[in-house]
Amino acid sequence: MSRTAAAPFQIQIPLNRGPSAAPLADQIAAHLRTAVLAHTLRPAEQVPSTRALAAALGVSRMTADTAYAQLIAEGYLEAKLGSGTRVVPQGHITIPQPLGAKPKAPQRTDLPPRAALLAEVARNLTVQAAIPLAISAPNETLAPGKAWTRIAIAQARTPWRDAAYTGPHGLPALRVQIAEYVRRMRGITCTPDQILITAGTQQGLSLTARVLFQPGDQVWLENPGYIPLRAVIQDAGLTGIPVPVDADGLNIAAGLALAPNAAGAYVTPSHQYPLGAVLTMERRLALLHWAQARKAWIIEDDYDSELRYDGRPIPALAGLDAAEGAVIYLGTFSKMLFPGLRLGYLIAPARLSDAFAGARLLADRHAQSTDQRVLAAYLAGGHYDAHIRRIRLLFAARRAILLAECAAQLADFGGVAPGDQGMHVLFRFHTPLDDVHLSSTLRAAGIETRALSPFYAHTPTSGLLLGFGSFDATQIKTAITNLRQALIR
Repeated sequence: MSRTAAAPFQIQIPLNRGPSAAPLADQIAAHLRTAVLAHTLRPAEQVPSTRALAAALGVSRMTADTAYAQLIAEGYLEAKLGSGTRVVPQGHITIPQPLGAKPKAPQRTDLPPRAALLAEVARNLTVQAAIPLAISAPNETLAPGKAWTRIAIAQARTPWRDAAYTGPHGLPALRVQIAEYVRRMRGITCTPDQILITAGTQQGLSLTARVLFQPGDQVWLENPGYIPLRAVIQDAGLTGIPVPVDADGLNIAAGLALAPNAAGAYVTPSHQYPLGAVLTMERRLALLHWAQARKAWIIEDDYDSELRYDGRPIPALAGLDAAEGAVIYLGTFSKMLFPGLRLGYLIAPARLSDAFAGARLLADRHAQSTDQRVLAAYLAGGHYDAHIRRIRLLFAARRAILLAECAAQLADFGGVAPGDQGMHVLFRFHTPLDDVHLSSTLRAAGIETRALSPFYAHTPTSGLLLGFGSFDATQIKTAITNLRQALIR
């Protein structure tokens, strides 16, 4: 049902009084605003009093008052004692010409170079569906358990504890726990002041590119390697140098031949992503020697070092470099707990601690405080160590099932690359094929994989990354059977 204002006010104001309609005052203001912009209501023209407008539209005077007050606040109307309410005179505000008086200028479609790069990054993002054989698909069997829930509930009872801003380094209690954890599990000796809490490894990479390097610097990148890193390097104005990876990890001799004077190197030494290789001790020492001689930086991404199935986790590269301080170490809790947590950490030499804190301050000030407090208590109570032990046993069993199924059903097409760590295995094909198309076809059939070839900067080979940690025996066996059928077709 609608009602319209009568003379002398000739502007039509139909009102929708339905239960889901916008507030009447907002509707009145919108119609009058349009009338001013279209010059249906002319500059300095008087409008009805709120009493008259309310009577004409069948609304309360308060509703009319609210509509006029909004338009006065926006600068469309003005009210003067003794002379009523009028449209603001021309010149007091800039009111566009009547609608249709001028053709609209063509809409800009160009993008600044940096905006174009960032838009391409967003378009290329692929979030894996939580279906077999996704690399990371959280489910109840992998959850951090009742201890996490109990701690989170206790922290939620006093939310005001985290109402204030905190320092960019992160919660001190969490940094103390991380320093102890990396000392025990990764062989890294550091102080809590050297630790910066990040929103996952991705932010750590961005901060590192900003703090350590100057535009134009060369940085060694693993080839194949972590795809988003290429965009991070390009966005920072750096030159990425793809250095080949073989069964022994990053080929240091090849890096020296390609760019001996590079300013830094990015490596995943404990579990190369995506191939799964472990950087040998000989190459670790060669990389450290090069960095120390060249005063270059090494960025160590230690994304899933906890998940080694044959013996203890391999000590971190940063643990070999305690005196020289050439290594920036990146760790994360997102892989072991759940990706939505978005909490990681960066360990920098003491002399760089303030620089990284300043970069974090400019990015987003500090990480979410409540999650940090929950994680600190979870670590302090020994729950994280227990959680890792539990899922390592669970993952080892599921990995064994996947390896057996690949050997039994897929041997004609390829084989699993060597490795004993992580949440995925790499299946390499005997003969080249379009693994990107195959991965897309499998996704439509309910199987989630990652094609290997896009990880290469050049000279790609074919393969699929197959996750196993989130799926039971039946799901894994069925997925491999369906993968075999897709390859046969």
